[in-house]
Amino acid sequence: MRPIRFRDRVDAGQRLAAELRGFAKDRPIVLALPRGGVPVAAEVARALKAPLDVWVVRKLGVPWQPELGFGAVAEGGAVYLSDDLLEQLDLSEEDIGRAVEAKRREVAARVKLFRGERPPPVLRGRTVLLVDDGIATGGTVRAALQTIRAEGPKAIVLAVPVAAPEALQSLSREADRVVALLTPPELRAIGEWYEDFTQTSDDEVQRLLERSRVEQGPPPGDVQGHEVTLRIPAGDVTLEGDLAVPTAARGLVVFAHGSGSSRKSPRNRFVAEALRERGLATLLFDLLTPAEERRDAVDAHLRFDIPLLAERLVQVTDWLQAWGGPGALPLGLFGASTGAAAALIAAAQRPDAVKAVVSRGGRPDLAGEAQFEVRAPTLLIVGGDDAQVLELNRESYARLGGPKELAVVPGATHLFEEPGALEEVARLAGAWFVRFLG
Repeated sequence: MRPIRFRDRVDAGQRLAAELRGFAKDRPIVLALPRGGVPVAAEVARALKAPLDVWVVRKLGVPWQPELGFGAVAEGGAVYLSDDLLEQLDLSEEDIGRAVEAKRREVAARVKLFRGERPPPVLRGRTVLLVDDGIATGGTVRAALQTIRAEGPKAIVLAVPVAAPEALQSLSREADRVVALLTPPELRAIGEWYEDFTQTSDDEVQRLLERSRVEQGPPPGDVQGHEVTLRIPAGDVTLEGDLAVPTAARGLVVFAHGSGSSRKSPRNRFVAEALRERGLATLLFDLLTPAEERRDAVDAHLRFDIPLLAERLVQVTDWLQAWGGPGALPLGLFGASTGAAAALIAAAQRPDAVKAVVSRGGRPDLAGEAQFEVRAPTLLIVGGDDAQVLELNRESYARLGGPKELAVVPGATHLFEEPGALEEVARLAGAWFVRFLG
């Protein structure tokens, strides 16, 4: 009975990912052979929560029959030539040399196209999953394997949806492990095993690589000691945040600002800097996209959409934990205005992740019934002259279920603009987070 074909490369990638889930514990890097291998590899990388990159290889085609490859050139300079095929071809050394040089230029151009100014991935000591959409003869894959091996990886796993058995057997000497879902005894063309084998475009490759970079974030080890901008997926939008990680950080504080503010708020940045001086990493991010902020500036509707703000804060919390690195540090939430309500709801929904909450001039009352479910230690900071908000915080204080304190800054109004008021907020918040995160 003929094996079931794949619907398309996405389906093939999802089925291949299920076979490769055991490698997730090795924190691998997924390398795709562009262009057709990228949609397959993107599904593997997403399922394993692994970074995705390309490894560019170009086939050396016979001049009068370009689809027939007599070898391949890979990034890094490796050249693979099929001695058996060359014996049958009337190609001079000059012909071969010109073809190799032309393909090297093409490889360099495609690396630039797909990777831009980013450096090549660091493979030394890592488990590498090399993915393509299928293997017929294996020439291009062999060149890729040889080049990757020269980078000193811990292990190379060659993974494909479909492959010719003889090619797979030959390549097994180049890889540490080979995984193929289908190995039909007579494989004439890879496309026969796909219902939809539409050619993958350069634009699609770039889109999938960018999507993966957004989903996975930068390598966690690359962010310590300086500020980086994160792009965090939250449902159908991408949110931007500024992450700063001091050396030997003891915890991570995520800022959820409120109505009419942004991650560039000087008040939040002042507090964030004070927290970093206490050894706490900080992430200031926007709960709304730039387009949503523009609409909200007109009708002030989204800033009071507490379920939306809370859902996005929960999604950011989940993303940080999956990302690892600073995201795995003990997590605190700092909410201002309506952001405080979002922080309390997130703390109630993620009790194992959120270890402490601080509200600055916040509206915890807008968290509704979630206030009764919060178990994370919560500090409510309110200005003494912010009468209405102070009364709302007193009511919320009575509802909170976990360890809690209500700190009133004498003489301060809602924005804590009075001399020394914001410094007191930073001192109180820093002491609270150090106490419960450190």
